[in-house]
Amino acid sequence: MYEYRYGGQQAKARKLEPASEYVAVRIPHTELESLEALEGTLEQLPEAKRVILFEGEGLLVVKPSDQAAGGALREKVLESLDDTTRVLAEDRVLKDTTGEPVVYTDKVYVRFAPDAAESEVDAILAGQPIAERASAGLHGNSFILTVGPDVGAGVFRIANELLDDPRVEAAHPELLRESKRREATANQWHLRKITVGGVGIDQHCNAMEAWVMTRGKGITIALIDDGVDTDHPEFAVEGKVVHPFDATLQLDDARPKRRSDMHGTACAGVACAAGIDRASGVAPDANLMPIRLASGLGSMAELKAFRWAVDHHADVISCSWGPTDGEWWNAADPLHDEEYPIPDSFREAMEYALTKGRGGKGCVVVWAAGNGNESVDNDGYASHPQVVAVAACNDRGKRSVYSDYGAAVWCAFPSGDFEHPEVDHPAPLTPGIWTTDRRGAQGYNKGHLRAGDNALGDADGNYTATFGGTSSACPGIAGMAALMLSVNPRLRGADVRELIKLACVRIDAGGGAYDATGHSKFYGFGRPDAAVAVQLARDFNPGG
Repeated sequence: MYEYRYGGQQAKARKLEPASEYVAVRIPHTELESLEALEGTLEQLPEAKRVILFEGEGLLVVKPSDQAAGGALREKVLESLDDTTRVLAEDRVLKDTTGEPVVYTDKVYVRFAPDAAESEVDAILAGQPIAERASAGLHGNSFILTVGPDVGAGVFRIANELLDDPRVEAAHPELLRESKRREATANQWHLRKITVGGVGIDQHCNAMEAWVMTRGKGITIALIDDGVDTDHPEFAVEGKVVHPFDATLQLDDARPKRRSDMHGTACAGVACAAGIDRASGVAPDANLMPIRLASGLGSMAELKAFRWAVDHHADVISCSWGPTDGEWWNAADPLHDEEYPIPDSFREAMEYALTKGRGGKGCVVVWAAGNGNESVDNDGYASHPQVVAVAACNDRGKRSVYSDYGAAVWCAFPSGDFEHPEVDHPAPLTPGIWTTDRRGAQGYNKGHLRAGDNALGDADGNYTATFGGTSSACPGIAGMAALMLSVNPRLRGADVRELIKLACVRIDAGGGAYDATGHSKFYGFGRPDAAVAVQLARDFNPGG
């Protein structure tokens, strides 16, 4: 059994245990192409239920199809390896209370009290097997420690021993979980009233009216996701893309790297596609800062992604990812009740953006609420009290059936939906949100559509009509925030959040269960009207 704490010595001790049923494979110092090739091979094994790639670690974790298949799976995996690969020691992969895999690395995050002198820091760390010490770059006394090669699970001991010292405010190992993108897989009904398939849809954010006042020029949206196809016509406009970064591979290239990297391109289109071809974002003239993050949930790369965004002058940060959701249709899924606190390393990065971003006015941080039909309040990322947590509403002006709910939901934005007869939830009127897609056969829309399939996207595979989830809702609000800041850059991040609340239209008044404060656990304060939000922003005096 291993223990760790997010939040310091007095925080709840969380337990992990060995997960011998998983098979872990590491390919050290290799190219992503080799990792993906092995991933594809392992996915074909009948004994394998799921393969998770932790790209930054060169690590593949394979879950057996059932408990009895574990031994057979190990043998099949061994047969798939060559001399460049090896099976990791079994204690590298642990599991949480739901049985989900958690991987520890050779890194430990530690934050000392602000008044701890450098000599004190040196003395505290002197007795530990630390190979490298690097500043976290956010707080004068926070560090990322890399331990020696033989420490292994000793990272838990190191972190807990550091926490015993009163001069240490936080310490924990780097723990990686599968990071889930919050998707639920000419029709831009979310922007204006439109007819789709002969049906009039009037459940939009009123972007067209907002564009009379502004299209977001001069504002930068940092979109942290699995990469953006920056050569897409909607982003290849001169000056559109600024300061791209791959936080996982530490490169100045945020383009997709893996076959599965298509989510970020769709999200970016909802936020700020230029509108020069077949899709427009909510803020078509805003700049895009694409930041690729393909590491596991809880990685130090999350910290680096936020630090990059703030240090390169992002105004809005959009995040459509988070912990693994429970199955939205399965009320018995134990993941519904699992809590996912923010690691201290990332909490510090979040505070850095909220307090130091935009010259001290604070970045607007927007987060997808989640697609598990469960409480967002269990998700420490989306439920941070200063984040704009976005739920999804559909083309009928009702809740999308998968959308997470709870006290932390701030607002809702139009997105796709599913039919769910078990609860009398009707089929949506549209296939989803029309947005940019990774070009050609590499995106959601593979192109070369047959006659009658044009509702799924364009024939070339550059656009998809089926994007959805709170993944799509989140960048919509990020685009709206960009419009607001464009007309009044003096606004603080907290002002934007409050004005979004005031711009909300109360949808589904009969079923939304709005309380006396005007808040609904399903829709937050409602679905914001972009034109109203821009007007409120333009007229607001931050010093008044």
